[in-house]
Amino acid sequence: MNHAARNYAIVTAAYWGFTLTDGALRMLVLLHFYKLGYSPFALAFLFLLYEAAGVLANLIGGWLATRYGITRMLTVGLVTQITGFTLLSLLDPGWTAVMSVAWVVLAQGICGVAKDLTKTASKSAIKVTQAQAKEQGSGQLFKWVAWFTGSKNAMKGVGFFLGGLLLEAFGLRVSLWCMAGLLALVLLGVLSSLPAMMGKSQASKSAKELFAKSAGINALAAARVVLFGARDVWFVVGVPVFLYSQGWTFTMVGGFLAAWTIGYGMVQALAPQLVRRSTDGLSAEVPAARLWSALLALVPIGIAVAVYAQVPHLEWVVVGGLGVFGFAFAVNSSVHSYLILAYAGSEKAAEDVGFYYAANALGRFMGTLMSGLLYQWGGLLYVLAGSATMLAICWLLTLQLPMTKQADVPLDHPRTAP
Repeated sequence: MNHAARNYAIVTAAYWGFTLTDGALRMLVLLHFYKLGYSPFALAFLFLLYEAAGVLANLIGGWLATRYGITRMLTVGLVTQITGFTLLSLLDPGWTAVMSVAWVVLAQGICGVAKDLTKTASKSAIKVTQAQAKEQGSGQLFKWVAWFTGSKNAMKGVGFFLGGLLLEAFGLRVSLWCMAGLLALVLLGVLSSLPAMMGKSQASKSAKELFAKSAGINALAAARVVLFGARDVWFVVGVPVFLYSQGWTFTMVGGFLAAWTIGYGMVQALAPQLVRRSTDGLSAEVPAARLWSALLALVPIGIAVAVYAQVPHLEWVVVGGLGVFGFAFAVNSSVHSYLILAYAGSEKAAEDVGFYYAANALGRFMGTLMSGLLYQWGGLLYVLAGSATMLAICWLLTLQLPMTKQADVPLDHPRTAP
């Protein structure tokens, strides 16, 4: 295994460990507090600071990773997550509802910072290692991005199942301690395996320089906001609460969301085989982003019609519809994840990726907020309508993606798939 591939494998494995605990955390918090009688909006509120913190964490994290190195920021992200788990485990059942919510929101905010620091560092590492591999004649950008993203989301699905299982078996506190211990082992692996200065470069010297992104990055970031808002507007609160209200147990809900996310991750990993490739890295991939955005928008519309008509066996119609949605969403997400690294410059890749994933975090924040509000106002029908609206906007934004790259932006030049 060459040096670049080794670093890519280590970063991927580290992010797997992080994502496993992050997925488990979402199920732990959501199901624990739903069992205590919290409303859909209150449940969404618990995650708002988690998502909002990610916007700033991505922007700053990208700049810090460029200035101080990717390995250091990956370390900071892991330590921050362990801190968030520890604080959340100190939650006292005897506290008032207001105090409990405030404490959980604070701990979730810390975990939100951890997630996006870790994500930005990990995704930036792919660009850096790909550039190293390219010098050795093995450019693999789309394949590496797709495998990283897909396997990460499959691990997140396992985390959903793990969260439901741990909550039912051990309760909230012991589960959090177990996950903190796992991350401590991951942290030791990162510190002992990765070059300390990996990805270190000359960072932007002003806010104006930091935000001066190309037209491609700006359009893609805007599309990412509504793409992930469209997922989370019905996935964060609507689907778990709907299934639990239909008589599903915690383990059943966590197991289904785990299976969905694992399947979603597998499709992401296979995206290079599903999307026609081009020698310039954009002329086939950009039209693919437009096509899959349009197809995805049709899915929540169809499910919403079924919900409005109250068709028989509605819960299974929703489950099947979510499967179709997951397939189309996975291809969209994988193509977008490739395009950001294709548009990004190699010298400040971490800053470009951080800007893009700040948009990702903003979309999750909007989706989480609207998920609670819309579900409380009109149930599953309203959150599906919100998803369809956001996806229509996403498709319009993909029409603004440029078909050519800047001359100074190096791209992976893949072979055209058969």
